[in-house]
Amino acid sequence: MADYQARPAHRVSGMLNVPGDKSISHRALMLSGLAQGVSEVTGFLASEDCLATLNAMRALGVRIEQASPTQVSIHGVGLHGLTAPAHALDMGNAGTAMRLSTGLLAAQRFSSRLVGDASLMKRPMERVAKPLRDMGADVRTHDGTPPVDIVGGRRLHGIEYAMPVASAQVKSAILLAGLYADGPTTVVAPAVSRDHSERMLQSCGVRVTTEGLRTTVYPPQALASQRLNVPGDFSSAAFFIVAGLLGAGGDGLLIQNVGMNPTRIGLLDILRSMGARIDVLNPRESGAEPVADLLVRASVLQGIHVPASLVPLAIDEFPVLFVAAACARGETVITGAEELRVKESDRIAAMSAGFAALGVAHEVLPDGMRILGRADGPAFGGGDVDSHGDHRIAMSFAVASLRAAKPLRIRDVANVATSFPGFVGLARSVGFNLSEDG
Repeated sequence: MADYQARPAHRVSGMLNVPGDKSISHRALMLSGLAQGVSEVTGFLASEDCLATLNAMRALGVRIEQASPTQVSIHGVGLHGLTAPAHALDMGNAGTAMRLSTGLLAAQRFSSRLVGDASLMKRPMERVAKPLRDMGADVRTHDGTPPVDIVGGRRLHGIEYAMPVASAQVKSAILLAGLYADGPTTVVAPAVSRDHSERMLQSCGVRVTTEGLRTTVYPPQALASQRLNVPGDFSSAAFFIVAGLLGAGGDGLLIQNVGMNPTRIGLLDILRSMGARIDVLNPRESGAEPVADLLVRASVLQGIHVPASLVPLAIDEFPVLFVAAACARGETVITGAEELRVKESDRIAAMSAGFAALGVAHEVLPDGMRILGRADGPAFGGGDVDSHGDHRIAMSFAVASLRAAKPLRIRDVANVATSFPGFVGLARSVGFNLSEDG
């Protein structure tokens, strides 16, 4: 089992580029596979999660060439060109891959089965399966969790579905199934969530309309191929944003080519309301997605009550936000984040256990946490913390080492490769004292 050894460094500086956006990389493979012609994708995230989607699309009959880890050519087979896989499709640790693939496969002529690693096999799938069954699909789970069995040959009809919880994965699965429906499909969300699927569908020539929280997809005759440059993943940049706030020296820490999709950057608003000094430089467009460079300077943070409206726009970044809150002056309260309970781990419980081991004063709430920060001196003690195999927990505690009194040992970190290959080397390049063993 791989562990991190993280020794206090206290100072980071320089510039870096984070790997390509995971959410966009997943969707690029799927939609390009359904397109007519060859799509060229640069900046692809060659992580274990995205490679699970790549291998699944290959198993479904799509020819994919990788000239380099980040450069992919996808030979689309058309909307109705996928073929039956010879075996169950293994999605590894990738919840996005499994949920979106369920929508994609719901209307195919053939049957399929989706499986994953031990963590993914425990994650809830009925939130996707139910609306797909409402559309006419035959989707079966095992007591609400994988394996997911999809019986082929079902005709889908368009529906209007009100999501009980804002979820880009659920919305995207329904929209993908809606490509095959007999009429428009509408998803109504209770709050804003990521819109990468909508943007990419439109770039492929699909008619998608958005009115407030209502998104409607109209079944197309075909999808167009595309040339796509995947921007840096904001969720990966988040670890270095917080690192810069806690310990940037000199002229600060510059993070280049970061995806700035407005449905993804709630963390920036939260951190700025805490007093963070973050400058957005050189804003530009990369295909359908906005991109910019971020200059982060060391900042004295102040505890806040995180606005409920920002929770869905920062849900994946909450573990590292908890670390920032532990280094802020006063109390930070996060509520409305019950989604954290059903990620790769129960992230509220995992962060609480780590905080308890490192002496951070906090209170667990059913849907979040109350954290009493320490702005002066080390905010964390030393010792062992368990990431519970969750990549975001592991990287968040690596960031915590910048404000630790003693070295940290972060256990069970192998899954960092699922979203952020090369994290240790990149962190060391800007000043972290971090190594991996085991």
